[in-house]
Amino acid sequence: MIPFNKPPYVGKEEQYISKAIRNGKICGDGEFNKKCQEWLEAYTGSEKVLLTTSCTSALEMCALICGIGPGDEIIMPSYTFVSTANAFVIHGARCVFVDVRPDTMNIDETLIEDAITEKTKAIVPVHYAGVGCDMDVINEIAKRHDLFVIEDAAQGMCATYKGKILGAIGDFGAYSFHETKNYSMGEGGAILLNNNKYIELAEIIREKGTNRNQFFRGQVDKYTWVDKGSSFLPSEINAAYLWAQLELADEIKKDRMRSWNMYYEGLKILEEKEYISLPYIPDECEHNAHMFYIKVKDLGTRTELLKYLKERDVLAVFHYVPLHSSEAGRKYGRFSGEDKFTTSESDRLLRLPLYYGLDVEDIGDVIKCIHDFYK
Repeated sequence: MIPFNKPPYVGKEEQYISKAIRNGKICGDGEFNKKCQEWLEAYTGSEKVLLTTSCTSALEMCALICGIGPGDEIIMPSYTFVSTANAFVIHGARCVFVDVRPDTMNIDETLIEDAITEKTKAIVPVHYAGVGCDMDVINEIAKRHDLFVIEDAAQGMCATYKGKILGAIGDFGAYSFHETKNYSMGEGGAILLNNNKYIELAEIIREKGTNRNQFFRGQVDKYTWVDKGSSFLPSEINAAYLWAQLELADEIKKDRMRSWNMYYEGLKILEEKEYISLPYIPDECEHNAHMFYIKVKDLGTRTELLKYLKERDVLAVFHYVPLHSSEAGRKYGRFSGEDKFTTSESDRLLRLPLYYGLDVEDIGDVIKCIHDFYK
């Protein structure tokens, strides 16, 4: 079986985990949390980066920082993971879903303004497959309407839009280090704070609503409960696993790009024959090879192809079911305008195996299977 995913592993994970244990501090904010955060700050140019227990918790922190509450509306695509919505719904907000662009599967920036009401508090662009949304347009709209921009860059680590790192372009960014992502700590994430006026509040929220960080810096003589918060701090063991991969971040990206390019070159003849569509990368974007997907004719073809690949020991998968069509999506949100592409394009999309260390021969086998299907 060629699996859909294997968690990234570079070889030093056990060594660093053992060191974290020997350091005698495994609860977080030790050596490896700090190493990861400093690396991410240097790489992204963000004012401050804090590791979190997940991308979900990073988005929840954003909701708390922005003061999201009952009656507020958050604009986002429907074609995304449930965490994009849940992070705001749990604070009483409603989701306003906007259609996607069929070329990138990102939120259609030309439809955002029509979705804005007096209740709108934030725009949450999702950088699907590590391909950047049109952040210039989104930031300009947000500025005119005095809205927060919270980048869901769960899939966007080490990808850029006009040379700017995804996650570091809006007011806030959120990364995922889940085992399915390019860089992993098992379960984990990070919040990017791109304006220093929010740093102290973010530290308080992350430390259960206390000013513990300020206490350790000598800014206060004792720490206490000062605001809302929760336990968003990951353990040193998780951070140690991640640090091994950040040290080799470029190597991991290069390896994934090799696989992505092999798929593209091997399947483009099927696109030329109009059997499938391949991913589109806008000129202003540099992607990170987070995933390789194809789009087939329709839902029926996708079902047949998935079955065909599985019978030949290739595990491919479809992706999100649009949130607005779900039970919770109907309860906690609404769709703005026409669902012209979200459902129809999601029905066509199929993801192929892609992970660090994917064997060249396996990629060739997957390509051959797809060609055989279309014969």
